[in-house]
Amino acid sequence: MRLSLWLTALAALILATWLIWGGGMEQRFGLSGSIAWLEAAGSWAWAAGIGLLAADLILPVPGTIVMSALGYLYGPWLGGICAAAGSIASGLLGYGVGRITGETTARKLLGERDFTRGRDLFTRGGGWMIALSRPLPILPEALSCTAGLVRMPFGRFILSLFCGSLPVGLLFAWIGAAGRDTPAWAIAASMTVPALLWSFARRWK
Repeated sequence: MRLSLWLTALAALILATWLIWGGGMEQRFGLSGSIAWLEAAGSWAWAAGIGLLAADLILPVPGTIVMSALGYLYGPWLGGICAAAGSIASGLLGYGVGRITGETTARKLLGERDFTRGRDLFTRGGGWMIALSRPLPILPEALSCTAGLVRMPFGRFILSLFCGSLPVGLLFAWIGAAGRDTPAWAIAASMTVPALLWSFARRWK
């Protein structure tokens, strides 16, 4: 019960930041705005893009648009790698925020029963949740923080994070490089490819 309340409260907090600041961020960081902002960073535009995507953990950054802007500036491959790196950085920060909370504190926060259930849940099925959540709003941040809080094995977390972030970064960078709007099939592909990658990766691991 406490685990569900924790996830709900965390998601509500992230949603609140979107409701308060999301509109302004979307106006500032539309595709043209994101491109202009990155270009202002000069030769460090790639680092600025990664940093902006990493900041999505605490700020309502329109991540897929920033990924498209990186693709526009650097092309689908280099831009995609930068976009994936930003998504991975955001996930690692979230995991770190959860993990930095001491295990004793985490057990008190969730209760012994829900802490154990949460750890078992993220150990068994957390890879699917982390991988499939990357193109979605709100969920990636909430799940990454919770994965760290319940001590999801780091190797399993980073592998699933990679499986989710790489195809999403490459896909939206390609859209930006091609000068396209984000079509519905892009969202579908950004869910399907991570699922396939994680399916193979979990067997390999």
